[in-house]
Amino acid sequence: MGRVTAPNQALPVPPADLPGTLGALRAAGHRYQTVKQELRHNLLARMRSGEDRFPGIVGYDDSVLPEVERALLAGHDMVLLGERGQGKTRLIRALVTLLDEWTPVLPGSVLNEHPLHPLTPASRALVAEAGDDLPIGWLHRSMRYGEKLATPDTSVGDLIGDVDPIRIAQGRTLGDPETIHFGLVPRTNRGIFAVNELPDLAERIQVALLNVLEERDIQVRGYQLRLPLDLFLVASANPEDYTNRGRIITPLKDRFGAEVRTHYPVDLELELALIRQEADLVAEVPEHVLEVLARFARAVRESPSVDPRSGVSARFAIAAAETVAAAALRRAGLLAGPAGSPAAGSASAADDATVRPESPVARVGDAVSVTSTLRGKVEFESGEEGREIEVLAHLLRAATAETFRARLAGLDLSGFTALVAEGAMIETGELVSSAELLRQVGTVPGLAKALDRLGLGDAPTPEQAAAGVEFVLEGLHLTRRLGKDVTDSGRTVYGGRS
Repeated sequence: MGRVTAPNQALPVPPADLPGTLGALRAAGHRYQTVKQELRHNLLARMRSGEDRFPGIVGYDDSVLPEVERALLAGHDMVLLGERGQGKTRLIRALVTLLDEWTPVLPGSVLNEHPLHPLTPASRALVAEAGDDLPIGWLHRSMRYGEKLATPDTSVGDLIGDVDPIRIAQGRTLGDPETIHFGLVPRTNRGIFAVNELPDLAERIQVALLNVLEERDIQVRGYQLRLPLDLFLVASANPEDYTNRGRIITPLKDRFGAEVRTHYPVDLELELALIRQEADLVAEVPEHVLEVLARFARAVRESPSVDPRSGVSARFAIAAAETVAAAALRRAGLLAGPAGSPAAGSASAADDATVRPESPVARVGDAVSVTSTLRGKVEFESGEEGREIEVLAHLLRAATAETFRARLAGLDLSGFTALVAEGAMIETGELVSSAELLRQVGTVPGLAKALDRLGLGDAPTPEQAAAGVEFVLEGLHLTRRLGKDVTDSGRTVYGGRS
């Protein structure tokens, strides 16, 4: 991938008041800056103004970001080192916002040459000939970012460039820059270039980056092209003790000025903030359900049954939240149909026309589906083969119990235990409507306080109340105060003491 702008996305249009000629640019007092000077200048400006320096980056304020800022201020190319799903690519792309919004370029220049600092002989001749009347263009910062996912089939030509045989056939000589078809790196001149998963790049290809990092020039087919590239180069990698697919060669590591270690969210609140920011939820997911999923992801990450070297991506918790929301939407859709109407199986419903449609609100029971759909995101230790779902189900129950204790500790829930002690059986499940669940529970002492503790407010909807009731029932079961059975049809029945 060379640019971050989507193929069908309209390119930003430069403001009309920007200078249109080289003379007007000079008259406006514009000064040429390298990319690293530009990043340093804009970073300092944001520091002084208090503006958010890295929008959308969660959990790195006191650890990773200070190191990144020191690297930027020092003008050091850097490697972000960390396990999968730690936001390395997101952080790299956030660096683009530190570039000037618009920068002048020579129109048609493949290398994004600055009018005050042309690189190629042809561009220098053009500037000398046209002088102040030379028309100039403007490049948006979104077009100053290049990215390449390192794969074994990546070639030097992809990154650096190759001789174009057609131009040779047209009479140009070897070594002439006009004969070169430039690769992704020089085409991102005056911008930020990222190499994702750098160790996966073949060692002989990594060698091609040595000159780019240190001498800032490029070689193509043995011809030395003195084109001083202006780049900020950043790479991402997994720790070397994890990946056995390759490594970063020592001379290349030495040329990166900074190595920054990333990490997963250090506490529960940051994990929750990340889920809220990133998850695209198609239904309402109450806070207590999100907390269960955040604790679940952290428990999976810390489990001895999971390979710690591979890590458990932050995408695991995000996908879990999206899956739970989808389960709620599926329930609402099925219960709205004739066969699955909330009236079906409910003795208290008078007729279908009077039944309120089910709104999609996730319940803790919806999280059960996560253990099967997301097990492929987790690398287990070899001794756990065949037990993956069992391990995840145990960790999910533990996360639910922890959330129950954290949210409802000290609250009198005897009304629920008294209800089943009198012989009542409460049935819930994926296709049990909120109305049906609440009808079975009726008026329970302490329910309002429990819903308030769960953040569902003073006047929750029936679906929100049902989500709270199911969480209380499951928590009481996990703390051994209620029994629980699963029927052949997949419904869950709470009743008696476990």
